[in-house]
Amino acid sequence: MATDDRSKSPSGYSDDGFYSTPTSGAGGGAHHFDDGTQSFGKDTTAFNKDTSSFDTSGYTPVDTFGQTAATHRDEEDERKPFGWTGSADLGLLVLRVALGAVFIGHGAQKVFGAFGGPGIDGFARQLAEFGYREEKILAWVTGITELAGGGLLVLGLFTPLAAAGILGVMANVVALKYGGSLFPPDGFRRFLNSNGVEQELAYAAMAFALLFTGPGRAALDYNRSWFRHPLLAGFICFVLAAGATAATLLVFRT
Repeated sequence: MATDDRSKSPSGYSDDGFYSTPTSGAGGGAHHFDDGTQSFGKDTTAFNKDTSSFDTSGYTPVDTFGQTAATHRDEEDERKPFGWTGSADLGLLVLRVALGAVFIGHGAQKVFGAFGGPGIDGFARQLAEFGYREEKILAWVTGITELAGGGLLVLGLFTPLAAAGILGVMANVVALKYGGSLFPPDGFRRFLNSNGVEQELAYAAMAFALLFTGPGRAALDYNRSWFRHPLLAGFICFVLAAGATAATLLVFRT
């Protein structure tokens, strides 16, 4: 005759006693989770009703390797964040010194007549031939701008202002050589021939680059306010250069 053994366990189930009584070795019913790794010679509790968890003291954690591998990958992926580098400083230093040295030479030709230059009087006569008024004043302004701007670029001092001065002078030369027409009849022939404007455009592009990038850390401008805010300083000086160029072409040229 079949008998009901549910009363033998507190919860009414036949295998409930396994979870509430100590066991050792193999045993239990359908809910047995022991894989034989339990400690021998002492009793262990497979399931703790108070914490609703299993005793895993006899198990080897299977995720240790995964955690170690993940940690190793994280260490490998730790790259230096993007920042200003010495190579950028070197490039800007070379750019500044090259452009500044060229305009120190051009300024010395105009102001002092050095290196076979025309001097102030000779340069003023050239401006008059090109149709400029107040040519003597313009000759001094142009010569001093080139000489001082070139020196400041070499030193990396007041770089946005110096670059804006060079850019303004080159803009005037390009406008003078290329003519008033946006697309002159001879087109790129005027741009590329010996009397073209490709050299002046290259100088203007170099000055424009320094105007907005700043001088780099190898400069006397380092850590000054305009060094820390190159975009704002560059924009302000660019507006000044554009205004000076427009005034020269519209006011001082007949």
